Amino acid sequence: MRWTHRYEKIPTMLAANVKKNPAELLVTRVSRYLVTIRIWESLYALPFCLMGMVLAADGWPGWSVFIWITVALSGVRTLGMAANRLFHRKEDAANPRTANRHLPQGLLKAWEVFGLMVIGAVVFFYAAAQLNGLALALAPVAAASVVLYSFAKYYTWACHFLVGWALAISPSAAWIAVTGRLDLEPVLLSAVVALWVGGFDIIYGCADIDFDRKYGVNSFPKRFGIATALRTTKIMHLAAVNALLVLGFWMDLSFYYFGGVAIAACLLALENSLIKADDLSKLRSPLFQYNSTISMVLLVFTVLAIEL
Repeated sequence: MRWTHRYEKIPTMLAANVKKNPAELLVTRVSRYLVTIRIWESLYALPFCLMGMVLAADGWPGWSVFIWITVALSGVRTLGMAANRLFHRKEDAANPRTANRHLPQGLLKAWEVFGLMVIGAVVFFYAAAQLNGLALALAPVAAASVVLYSFAKYYTWACHFLVGWALAISPSAAWIAVTGRLDLEPVLLSAVVALWVGGFDIIYGCADIDFDRKYGVNSFPKRFGIATALRTTKIMHLAAVNALLVLGFWMDLSFYYFGGVAIAACLLALENSLIKADDLSKLRSPLFQYNSTISMVLLVFTVLAIEL
């Protein structure tokens, strides 16, 4: 069975009808770039990044900080996703689930995706330089993390935790961008993201277990089995909810925040209940919808807790 996000089909459909009009060709090309970096998955990391920002500022930090944080996140995501697509292009071509991606299909060239990496890196470092010295000094750590995690699956079944780490950097980075220092509060929020993302990446890994076994790719489900993988995800997501509660008490946030945590906990419970070891049919789009909703709910209720 192949799981394909509906947005991944857009450039293929556009390509079928494209004419020699330069404007249409440009739109098609840009749409392919956006799908290659899976722009919609910004809904995973951006809300937590903005949570770190508003918690650090105890409210609105100003337009300049907000814009440069958003630009920095966009740049580093582009770097990481382009690297992932470039380094995995041969594997993607062999995997039925990913064979429709643009590099395997020949809709994009390797040099174009490498160009996206370079552009993402330049944008990221420039944005970090506009924030403060510590943000710029630590920028190489974030850049290395989003690039190197793409290789983890070739060496360890713990690759899912490295994906979690790569996304977990964002709330602490946003805190640094606002305050110029790293405190314990954003580290706790980063732990939430690491547990949450690592957990649902383990779930996603269940879709590729047969491919991983055939081609020698490492993953948690391959090493321990789907049933154990799903139980581990439940434990990780429970730990993430507990960490959110600790953060709320630690920072003395109002009941609005805890209301958001309650909604997020219910969505996580629903997400985990949908996926069974013997039934992975609901693995793809529903999970994306729940995960993007979880991060947005937490951001909105955190803002309410600070502003009201």
